[in-house]
Amino acid sequence: MSDQHKPSPNKGRSFQEVDLAGMRAAIGTGDRLLGIDFGDKKIGIAVSDGLQSVASPVETLVRAKKFSADADRLRQIIAERDIRGIVLGWPLQMDGSQGPRCQATIAFARNLRTLAEIDLPILLWDERLTSAMVEKFLINDMDMTRSKRRKVVDQMAAVIILQSALDAL
Repeated sequence: MSDQHKPSPNKGRSFQEVDLAGMRAAIGTGDRLLGIDFGDKKIGIAVSDGLQSVASPVETLVRAKKFSADADRLRQIIAERDIRGIVLGWPLQMDGSQGPRCQATIAFARNLRTLAEIDLPILLWDERLTSAMVEKFLINDMDMTRSKRRKVVDQMAAVIILQSALDAL
């Protein structure tokens, strides 16, 4: 969450939701974080370096019909890159309130722990306007075509989500 938005208390949630202080306490020097931009059709994925200073894109995962396929790929990335925490984009509405996408994100986080058995601390991070920022950057600065942008916009949004959290940590 950004500094101006306090995370909601972990009232009965079946995942390890943490705030900034909780994430700082949960990770150590050299630990890497996973950034996720969760969407209806795609999941953008980014990872931090061991110094927790730079976020880099990994891939855009096209969501499968069954959560188990998505979970398998996420478990593989977590194992390969020795991930110790997750920064998950928190899709607040422009007025700061929680909308239906927040409920889907909570369900995704819960499924990571209960169905995928990924028991890592999860920091919900304000993701408002990240996709719009990425689109603008890819159009204006990178001069990318729409088809090329479609392939990278979600993982670049995950980079922005993760990088802004790293900057706050």
